[in-house]
Amino acid sequence: MIALIGDVIDAERILRNHAVLVEGNTISAVVPAEKVREFGPDEVYGEDGFFVIPGLINAHTHVAMARFRGLGEDMPTEEWLEKIIWPMEREWTASEIREWARIGIIEALMNGSTTINDHYFFADEIAKEAERVGIRAFIGQTVIDLVDFPHAEPEEGFKFFRRWRGKSELITPTLAPHATNTVSLRLMMEITELSEEENARIHIHLAQSRAEVKEVKSRYGLKPVEYLKRAGALNDRLLGVHGVYLTDEEIRMLASAGSTLVHCPTSNVKLEGRTINLSGVLQTGVKVALGNDSPNPVGIMDMFLEMRTSALFANLLEGKAHSIPARKIFEIATVGGARALGIRAGLVREGYLADLLLIDARKPWFGPKADPYSLLVYSARGSDVAMTMVNGKIVWKKEGR
Repeated sequence: MIALIGDVIDAERILRNHAVLVEGNTISAVVPAEKVREFGPDEVYGEDGFFVIPGLINAHTHVAMARFRGLGEDMPTEEWLEKIIWPMEREWTASEIREWARIGIIEALMNGSTTINDHYFFADEIAKEAERVGIRAFIGQTVIDLVDFPHAEPEEGFKFFRRWRGKSELITPTLAPHATNTVSLRLMMEITELSEEENARIHIHLAQSRAEVKEVKSRYGLKPVEYLKRAGALNDRLLGVHGVYLTDEEIRMLASAGSTLVHCPTSNVKLEGRTINLSGVLQTGVKVALGNDSPNPVGIMDMFLEMRTSALFANLLEGKAHSIPARKIFEIATVGGARALGIRAGLVREGYLADLLLIDARKPWFGPKADPYSLLVYSARGSDVAMTMVNGKIVWKKEGR
């Protein structure tokens, strides 16, 4: 048994000076810290001054793109893609993907992501590395059929899904059509059919650019969400990412269908110079999760910074201070992502997966501790993570902890 001691914080409650007891891969109990020795834990971590929180759910990543960090800075999006990213991606090899995926995964773990939802090429290599390092990972092999791209053959996406279905406790395969303008309606219908048969998540870039919206409209006379509805993909298994150019009507359609919109504010503003009005989006009732996107263009796989950015951009776009409570932002980054992916995580409760973080809150920027939610959203950063636990195992910790 492992015990983590500190102020226990999730989106529903704060328990001062408590211990989280972990047996196997789940939380067995949450008890006052003074009673922890009664349970005879084998290992004890943390103390007064630490926070114990759910692991952050990074609901949209391309971890291997750590390879491209810092390249093509200050270029317009299309030029960045055409001159830097696409030529380099065409040259990927399996061994390179494995090496760079490992770097991205370790970075995510160090900065507090216990789950990633990854969408990329050579998905087998990313899955193997994720399993070896010990992160919980939803992984899809990117598929494209309307653009000639050597690593995105549709059949390989289906094969990857079937190879990994039920194979690993940590790895869950998903279906990963690239975007509404790069995947034909016919292929999208095939993906939807498999999703229905296997109860599988569909993870897709959605209305990320003006070009995407224009192409879908030109090809089918539809908006991107209408395209997904026509394909039968608009349901609670869908995770649509970015949504920068969605109309209010499309957001309401996502909400009615129970679909999730994955918000990647830093990436959106870096590449498009705009992002969704999160406050307005939440008012529609649509489910929202939070994602980093990739180390390029974002720069760092740190979901604490993503929480802070989400809150600040929401204020700017709403024209109102404190437009979304810090507690709500924290909820989106934890249990919001867990629910979108269908896992029993994101809360520090008995029977939930032991995907947990120990935060060193003894640093100057954590005092006073009157409002831990505000501290976690506006003050914390990935370097404050002292320990990362996934599936009941300590997969990363700072020396001396």
